Amino acid sequence: MRTLYVVTHPEATHHVEGVVGGWHDSQLTPSGIRAALSIAQALRAQIPDGTEVELFSSDLRRTLRTAEEVAELFGVKPILDRRLREKSYGEAGGRPQEWLDRRFVPPPAVGERMDHDEGVQGAETKAAWAQRIYAAMDEILQNPCEHQIIVTHGGSLTFVVASWIKMPIESAGYASFRASSGSITTLREDDFFHNRQVVSLGDTRHLDSAKAG
Repeated sequence: MRTLYVVTHPEATHHVEGVVGGWHDSQLTPSGIRAALSIAQALRAQIPDGTEVELFSSDLRRTLRTAEEVAELFGVKPILDRRLREKSYGEAGGRPQEWLDRRFVPPPAVGERMDHDEGVQGAETKAAWAQRIYAAMDEILQNPCEHQIIVTHGGSLTFVVASWIKMPIESAGYASFRASSGSITTLREDDFFHNRQVVSLGDTRHLDSAKAG
């Protein structure tokens, strides 16, 4: 049995500042740090003591800070992988969201969506974004570890899940698996059929304790 726990980082400064995230290296807010601890505690409660755990994380500060809270409870060192980053919005990263909104060209309802040019210089296409997430997932899943934790971003979660269920990249143009910041998505593969299940998507019940604090 293999179980993946996919964490979307909690509240970061770009959320409260109203600027574009992407590769802009924002950091967790004080509320986000409290939520990161709640995430770590929720994972610790689900994963049996004494079992091997691997921890992978995007290398941006907001995900690394989240991963550090998890690492402390599990006694492991996070493996940083820049391929787990959020989509790059090119020159829009760190600018006000409304700056991007005025320039953004949405993908067509019918036609080419993966290589679509969104009208922002330096921004990744959906195809490039998906390809790097899929490549990272391929490497992570080569390891036989039964409990793996991945700390990534809300947008990138879509391609983590799409890769998990073996959706072909060329079919992912319409895919969207939405989850709130600070969520945990649980993915499981059984040892008999080797079916890949989405056990839960975007669970945030553990954040109640962070809000109370």
